[in-house]
Amino acid sequence: MKPLLLALLGVCCLVARVVEGVGSEVVDQRICVSLTTRRLPVNRIKTYTIKEGPMKAVIFITKRGLKVCADPQIDWVKKAVETMDKSKRINMNQTKPTGAQQPTSTGVPRAR
Repeated sequence: MKPLLLALLGVCCLVARVVEGVGSEVVDQRICVSLTTRRLPVNRIKTYTIKEGPMKAVIFITKRGLKVCADPQIDWVKKAVETMDKSKRINMNQTKPTGAQQPTSTGVPRAR
């Protein structure tokens, strides 16, 4: 009787776990519930991402790691995005790809 009861209890737990997962959604971490009206200094912005959906927004990530949502139609937001894109292009042009690294000697003589 005990094994049957344990098996039934196990099935009930499994069904409860599966039913819990059906229909549940993970909330997007990059969601904006409001947009800032304050201008953000470009020198404090590390990067940005654009969020499409019911509320379109530019999410600026500051050098301190703060996420600030802004309206992509506002002039200062457009200029900040352009400035970030230009600085990214300049940095990419200054970084030249290097060739394959040559192996370095480890001090162990090779067998001949």
